[in-house]
Amino acid sequence: MPLTDLVPTISALTPAVLMALAAAHAALAGRTPTPGPTVPPPTLWRGFQGLSLAALAAAALALALPFLARPDAAPANGLGAWLAPSPFAGVLALLVQLLGTVIGAFSARYLQGERGQPRYVAMLAVVLAAVHGLLLAQHWLVLIGAWALVGVALQRLLCFYPERAFARLAAHKKRLADRVADALLLLAAALAWGTVGSGSLPALWDHVAQHGLNPALHLSAVALVLAVVLRTALLPVHGWLIQVMEAPTPVSALLHAGVVNLGGFVLIRFAPLLEQAMPARALLLAFGLATAVLAGMVMLTRISIKVRLAWSTVAQMGFMLVECALGLYTLAALHLLGHSLYKAHAFLSASEAVRSTRLQALSAPSPATGASLLFAPVLSVAVVLGLSAAPDVAPWPWWWSAVLALAWAPLLWLPSAPAPAGLRARQVVCGALMVAGLTLAALFAHALPFGLADAPQHALGLITLAGMAALYAGLALLQRRPGLLSGWRRWSYAGFYVDEAYTRLALRLWPTRWTPETATPRA
Repeated sequence: MPLTDLVPTISALTPAVLMALAAAHAALAGRTPTPGPTVPPPTLWRGFQGLSLAALAAAALALALPFLARPDAAPANGLGAWLAPSPFAGVLALLVQLLGTVIGAFSARYLQGERGQPRYVAMLAVVLAAVHGLLLAQHWLVLIGAWALVGVALQRLLCFYPERAFARLAAHKKRLADRVADALLLLAAALAWGTVGSGSLPALWDHVAQHGLNPALHLSAVALVLAVVLRTALLPVHGWLIQVMEAPTPVSALLHAGVVNLGGFVLIRFAPLLEQAMPARALLLAFGLATAVLAGMVMLTRISIKVRLAWSTVAQMGFMLVECALGLYTLAALHLLGHSLYKAHAFLSASEAVRSTRLQALSAPSPATGASLLFAPVLSVAVVLGLSAAPDVAPWPWWWSAVLALAWAPLLWLPSAPAPAGLRARQVVCGALMVAGLTLAALFAHALPFGLADAPQHALGLITLAGMAALYAGLALLQRRPGLLSGWRRWSYAGFYVDEAYTRLALRLWPTRWTPETATPRA
């Protein structure tokens, strides 16, 4: 293979190599010192930031380098058969490294005076390196190994404060979910490998395009979907994602803005397999829609800012996986990018969110009126359909326009307190402009060259529309008649007790001692 065809792969692999070097340096600095001076944390963080900035520059360069490869290049072999960049993976690699650099700078200030900083730096760098490897994976073994390494390194970050019992319990529940997910991924790989005769993912796509799916590949797709459900913290194994609020705030930002989104990337990567695997798509829709509806209801009953953000992540992950189940891979990619940026900002600015929420509570805002609750979805649907109804404009089916409109309808809710007619009219206009702006942004971003091809599934789409309508109705009832639903609201506040059942099952299947007295001091 000519060297010019290997340049994009080598360049895309550079950020992972640089982060591996940062991890090795931090791990050596955190060992029991031999005679000689130890590396002070500020110096360690400066080294990490230097390598992280270099990796960020390499990721930006690698995003453009695939265009250097010759269009008539020979099939990948050697390094290219295991690792190779793609346009969407390049965008995600740049985003991941940008978030890693920002989270690293935030962590250096946040953890001042804390012991165990070398271990923290090492595990943060390992997570970033493993994510880069996952984004480049062209082989089942690379995909499974990189995703497992992400979980192992993140486990150490979640237990940065080992004396916190709920942090240890959350890490234990995540460990159990990860191990089951690893087993399911190995099963999916074995079934696909046995059918195709190769562990190469491009070879799997070619086989599916030429021969379709046999029962083994259908079962492989189902195992893959179940593994993604476990890794992405969908119901019923979502509890660990809520309880990791015990971890340092930058770890929460890393988890919610980056790591938990990897399930969406894997599903987008396996779009050629999922397009023909209707049982797997139906299963994915069931888990995703149930998670989006239930987590959306629970989120409204929570008071803690970080806990509400965590439940928001669970709901957004369910919504993203619904998009993948419906074959709307470009929208899922845009959702992934937007959610990552939003959640990183939300967690890193959580203190400001607490302050603004307290100020809003002092002003005692009134709930939304019944009239606006009924008027909002009608206006939102009219705006979204009006902008995307033209056949040569809308890149998605009409029912998805209605789903987006229901998701954005709360932007039009109005307070019930009396207000001048002119002020209320301006509020309606501003809300409609926000919905229109979001629709135009989605239409514009959909045209970006991600290299993704959608495969809409209309029957499942109508089910999704009904589910989103039920979610909107539930949210409206919570806003208009909170007292009427007091008993149901208690269930919602408790997360419908799903996590309690999973916690008991996890401790029965894999007993562990997680109480504070068993915690070991931090090194």
